[in-house]
Amino acid sequence: MSKVMVRYKVKPECAQENEELVRAVYEELERTGPAGLQYATFRLDDGVSFVHVASSATEDGSNPLVEVKAFQEFQKHVIERCEEPPVASRLDEVGSFRFWQ
Repeated sequence: MSKVMVRYKVKPECAQENEELVRAVYEELERTGPAGLQYATFRLDDGVSFVHVASSATEDGSNPLVEVKAFQEFQKHVIERCEEPPVASRLDEVGSFRFWQ
């Protein structure tokens, strides 16, 4: 199982657009329900920082999120929206309680 956290900060004028693009990803995920994917996005209290946490468990090791068209659209211009670019960190779980359900 692969677990990743991505954190970035968007320009203030891009925060609403970024949130709308993220919401579109979740709308598509609800419709398509890709197997093996658990995904959450959080907007931090500064209003411009976002954290995405993803876990994927597929037999072939692929990440179903990259196949989601709305996610591809979200990624297309993410660097242009950012004040601080995305930084991805692999997560090695020490423990959790009902987090990955």
